Amino acid sequence: MRALVVTGLGLIAWCGGLVALGGFAVAGPRIEALTAGGLPNVQAPRAVAIDARSGRELYAKRGDEVAAIASTGKIFVAMVVRARGIDLDAITEITATDKHYARGGARTRLVVGHGFRNRDLLRAMLVSSDNRAPTALARAVGLSPEQLVAAMNELAVELGLRETRFTDPPGIRGNVSTARELAVGLRAAMADPVLAEIMATREVTVRSVHAKPHAIDYRNTNVALHSERFEVLGGKTGYTRAAGYCLVIASRVAGAEVIMVFLGERHKLTRFGDFERVTGWLRDRIAAAGADIAAVEAVDVESVGSAGGVGCVQWWRRG
Repeated sequence: MRALVVTGLGLIAWCGGLVALGGFAVAGPRIEALTAGGLPNVQAPRAVAIDARSGRELYAKRGDEVAAIASTGKIFVAMVVRARGIDLDAITEITATDKHYARGGARTRLVVGHGFRNRDLLRAMLVSSDNRAPTALARAVGLSPEQLVAAMNELAVELGLRETRFTDPPGIRGNVSTARELAVGLRAAMADPVLAEIMATREVTVRSVHAKPHAIDYRNTNVALHSERFEVLGGKTGYTRAAGYCLVIASRVAGAEVIMVFLGERHKLTRFGDFERVTGWLRDRIAAAGADIAAVEAVDVESVGSAGGVGCVQWWRRG
């Protein structure tokens, strides 16, 4: 027997059938919010949730496992160019170099030969993950693509990220990290008010500077940002075949700011379902702790079941 389920993200699921959200659909069974042990039923093979203010870990599942991170690494591009004082109102033209580095990725809408304000290139990169933006932004601060990659790796070292390695500006080829280290990266990016505002943008129109200008409408790929049930503060999505579907996301849960990372999802929407499941679990734990996130004891999942779901788990409390 199949049952229709409607979740807080507007996600409609037929058990054993179809899951649909925001115009996307994947086949799959209903996923329970909690495991038999009362933990969030996270489907991602690697995940972390931290208190954004203190950096203290709240939940982890294979948090130190190194994996490809796809476009989530673009937050490091943004931090590098911001640290180098990029002029947000200056114009940078899209070139054949940007087209070259974007090859093999998702369709781009930044036209070669057209100029764009650097603020709009940041929007294109962080809101809609346009792959021609990273090298164009690097050029705006005097960096070649190779120098950008080197600067991203230097930033990772500065942040104390030992397993994070960048080899490709847009993240189409290479770029690896862990869920724990990406949480640190997003925490640093969210501390920049310009980047935080852009990552919280649901929709934006950018216009090129050209004899025949183009207007481009971007919609944020972070599906959770479009739900009124959650107070999403920002984040970034990513996908490649090697990385699977990824999500780094900051939100306010029961009055506390939380950063979550989900890496390696098999289906496009499951990362947002995982976000919803961890959010609900944390909301209950914060309430049980007297609305004090500092009193919430962390959980680290040691072992998981077979691919496709969390089975019996062992967990312990982290200080």
